[in-house]
Amino acid sequence: MSWLKNIAQWFVPQPVQRDPVIQQALDARAAPLALYHFPSCPYCLKVRWHLHRLNLHIELRDAQHNEHRQALLAGGGIEQVPCLRIATDAAQVRWLYESNDIIHYLNQVVDYPN
Repeated sequence: MSWLKNIAQWFVPQPVQRDPVIQQALDARAAPLALYHFPSCPYCLKVRWHLHRLNLHIELRDAQHNEHRQALLAGGGIEQVPCLRIATDAAQVRWLYESNDIIHYLNQVVDYPN
């Protein structure tokens, strides 16, 4: 199975390495974010790989078979993944759909060029 690990390294993006202070600040900016996803969804995988590449730590919520599916429907209005839940404050929550839109938003969070 070591050959499989070597092949995976070609396809899995390497995360950005940052100064720990900067990384801590980014983690704080990402704290109000949660990604609703299905493990096998290719569009969700695209967003998760981008999260990995940006070294951005946000909560992943598997919406396939549990309470997260109901929260996605109640909050966002549709059971579509990937969906990024953005809590701007206690009273406001934004639900962002479409993988490319989510990736664009995440790039803005980390001030990464598009």
